Amino acid sequence: MKKISDEEARAIVSEFVRKKKNIEKVEISTVTQKGEYLVVTGTCPINIEGHTWAEKFEIVIDKKGKIKYTEFWLL
Repeated sequence: MKKISDEEARAIVSEFVRKKKNIEKVEISTVTQKGEYLVVTGTCPINIEGHTWAEKFEIVIDKKGKIKYTEFWLL
């Protein structure tokens, strides 16, 4: 079975966050291997009542490229 690369993981997460949050800019910070999974972290802007805030995320993907876990929080 083919394992996805770090670049493929970045692309999957970037597209997922763009669609979920309806934004254009997504910054990926790290891609780390944790056992059978890749953990991708980064930030994206979020607009709350006219003010832009940074929102951090952590997304876990399996070796097939399926998203298994998502976590978002304000910085």
